[in-house]
Amino acid sequence: MAVKECANCGYRSAESFENDICPACGVTFWKCRECGYILKAATLPEQCPSCFKKCEFKNVTCYTPECGGPGNVDPSL
Repeated sequence: MAVKECANCGYRSAESFENDICPACGVTFWKCRECGYILKAATLPEQCPSCFKKCEFKNVTCYTPECGGPGNVDPSL
């Protein structure tokens, strides 16, 4: 069985994360560098669920109070 690892905090589990959300840190927002699609996931998919390409993703989660903190997308990214 493959170990799941959170791309945000590094939390590792032998079981899959419920709804692909890391139980340790919560929501991570990822933006596809190809089409701009934003998804919530603790780990990155093999391909973008919007453009279906194998793309790089950028973490666009807000980590500061100015943009609402975790649970929000940082609009400057």
